[in-house]
Amino acid sequence: MFEILPISARRELESLRREMDRLWENFFGERGGLEPVEGWMPALDVTETKDNLIVKAELPGIDPKDVEISLSGNILTIKGEKKQEKEEKDENYHLVERRYGSFVRSIRLPVEVQEDKIEASYKNGVLKVVLPKSEKAKRKEIKIKVE
Repeated sequence: MFEILPISARRELESLRREMDRLWENFFGERGGLEPVEGWMPALDVTETKDNLIVKAELPGIDPKDVEISLSGNILTIKGEKKQEKEEKDENYHLVERRYGSFVRSIRLPVEVQEDKIEASYKNGVLKVVLPKSEKAKRKEIKIKVE
């Protein structure tokens, strides 16, 4: 009924799968698509605890009202806009390094989450999104009986 593959074939398939995952992530994953030349992307941290996934995004200078968070399947999307300050007529710029404009970051979540219990907060320029794991996604610990 099931054909067992030789170890070399399984390794090749696993290698191909990892390479396809890497290509997919580079194109659609953490960067939310191709990054525009003049655009900017906020830095993200994604961590996992026993009960939650936690996503933190650096959004200094952005009004939280200008940020949208959405979840579609297992893709979390954060988008918003950093608005440019009004220029003063009497100022001559010598250096401009700060970036402005719209951004979109999308990440594939590694586990299923409880959509109705997601919470987001914003403090000191950092957006924190807490995504509680679904019960079936939580790691189950199995105790070993010693006889």
